[in-house]
Amino acid sequence: MEIYETEEEQLEALKRWWKNNGTASIVGFVLGIAIILGNNYWQAYQKEQLELASDLYVELSKAVAANNKDNVEKLASRLQTEFASTHYSAYGELMLAKFKVSQGDKTAAKTILEHAASLPDKEISNIATLRLVRLMMADKEFEQGLKRVNNVDPANSSHFANEYDELVGDLYNALNRPDQARTSYLKALQNNHQSPLLQTKIDDLTPPEKTGAKK
Repeated sequence: MEIYETEEEQLEALKRWWKNNGTASIVGFVLGIAIILGNNYWQAYQKEQLELASDLYVELSKAVAANNKDNVEKLASRLQTEFASTHYSAYGELMLAKFKVSQGDKTAAKTILEHAASLPDKEISNIATLRLVRLMMADKEFEQGLKRVNNVDPANSSHFANEYDELVGDLYNALNRPDQARTSYLKALQNNHQSPLLQTKIDDLTPPEKTGAKK
């Protein structure tokens, strides 16, 4: 550490330091302030977008409840175009697909669910896939439904495994493949899947003599 004997030496040293470091210090200070302000602005912007998307989602819910087709279409479209980065947009798609089914337009519902199933949000993707396969079942597209379930990545669907197992059982049952249906149902049951009809489905596939043996 340098020691200066006079004020003149101290002043000269300060001038040298400022000459060498002053500009960089100012730039660093300005950049620091800019980063802080930018971060605050971004957080405020994100909060505002979420609030606007939430309000729009509530409006969409009301339009669906009122069966107002025109408003449902407009509001769902706005959610997807103006607030695509929010989870409200994805949930809006699920609501729109359900509304389309209630209107008898399963083709449109499938298209919407296909898109929702491709979203990065794991929960949305799995919910959309399950609903899509159920629509396939309603249209007797049983093999296509099985193929769709088989393409689901287990690593991204572990929380929905039991629901998939029961659904696969339903598909096999519809295809008159009772042994495979029973296997899928039992797998879901053994994993403590809480489904009110699961045991009934298993009992319906159990031969009479085995049912009597249980009693």
